[in-house]
Amino acid sequence: MSEQPVRIAQITCGAEYSGIQNEITTAAETVGGKMFYPDVALKDVKRAYKDFGLPVKSPDLKLAIARAQAIVEGRIEADGIFIASCFRCAEAAIVRNELRRYIVENSRIPVVSYSFNERTGSSTLLTRLEALTTIARRRSLMAREVQVGTTMGVDSGSSTTKCIIMQDNEIIGTGWRPTTEVLKSADEVVALALEEAGLKISDIDAIGTTGYGRFLIGKHLNADLVQEELTVNSKGAVYLADAQKGFATVIDIGGMDNKAISVNDGIPGSFTMGGICAGASGRFLEMTAKRLDVDITELGALSMKSEGGEDVPMNSYCIVFGTQSLVNALAAGYKREDVAAAACHSVAQQVYEQQLQEVDIKEPVIMVGGSSLIQGLVRAMGRMLNTEVVVPHHSQYIGATGGALLASGFIDKKKEA
Repeated sequence: MSEQPVRIAQITCGAEYSGIQNEITTAAETVGGKMFYPDVALKDVKRAYKDFGLPVKSPDLKLAIARAQAIVEGRIEADGIFIASCFRCAEAAIVRNELRRYIVENSRIPVVSYSFNERTGSSTLLTRLEALTTIARRRSLMAREVQVGTTMGVDSGSSTTKCIIMQDNEIIGTGWRPTTEVLKSADEVVALALEEAGLKISDIDAIGTTGYGRFLIGKHLNADLVQEELTVNSKGAVYLADAQKGFATVIDIGGMDNKAISVNDGIPGSFTMGGICAGASGRFLEMTAKRLDVDITELGALSMKSEGGEDVPMNSYCIVFGTQSLVNALAAGYKREDVAAAACHSVAQQVYEQQLQEVDIKEPVIMVGGSSLIQGLVRAMGRMLNTEVVVPHHSQYIGATGGALLASGFIDKKKEA
């Protein structure tokens, strides 16, 4: 028997005018979701507008407020909520953020918010909507806090491929390699992790895969769990940081995109991913390291020799202009450590402005992924948020760890079969 579609309430403004409504619908159907507009009456719109007190002019935004209120009050049932508006509209951005906060604070329904443009395609929305359907369908699995048996997680990222082997809630094997050929890189990290653990692949009870290459590797390894990175990464992060109870915020600055996730009791509540340009991602830091003639693993130590580098003109909003800023700063005679720190500060600032406005920042703030090993970036993010940022041990392996942890939920099912 096929699963029932996950009902995703669409609270948007301008999707039909910009021509992306079909892209939203297609992305939802691809991951087993069904978009629907909450049905409300005119009196509901008037009451909601009065209750919220926002001086909104747009009728579509007033309707969006009423739809959100109807869901929170239980008059309309939804498994997940998709809030989106055009990135050009400042009024819509304010309403979008307020509705996201209102829903998160007053319900347990997962929410993803997004600012679209006329070029937004279904492929861009896919991972976001897949995460929504995953939380709705696998909430009990996502609540898992302890790993059992012997399991493996493989994370095929855009820059690196990682593998973790866990046994009875302990990490006993790790593997890391740059991502080249997806399957080749996966086989290499699996071999490394098995060697460190002293095991054979036949000793593994269950396997979980995540990341960009999760489907290909999942088929290759006959994985029990193939799941998008938003939910898996957040689970691995709070597990490694020992923050599975209460609220937490997970920040993952990746090689191609960034993720900011609000987590409550180990389960994502709202999240955002992406970035306007690679200048706000780990790719810019890789370019910075190359320009400074240091390995990316040495960039963090170099940046920590500076007092912060905020005085160095740096703009990583666009990776092209960011590279120009690097060249100009070095030509102006700034110290290498100050340029490294400035690059870290610029990336942290872009992530703060582009993504962290879309989630509620609640402590502990956990930084994960390979970029979390760059101390200057962690320091810059901590200063930006005025908090002590947590970087757990094995922070670069959060996706693989989350995959191994969640895969252990399939062991009993396999035994029963």
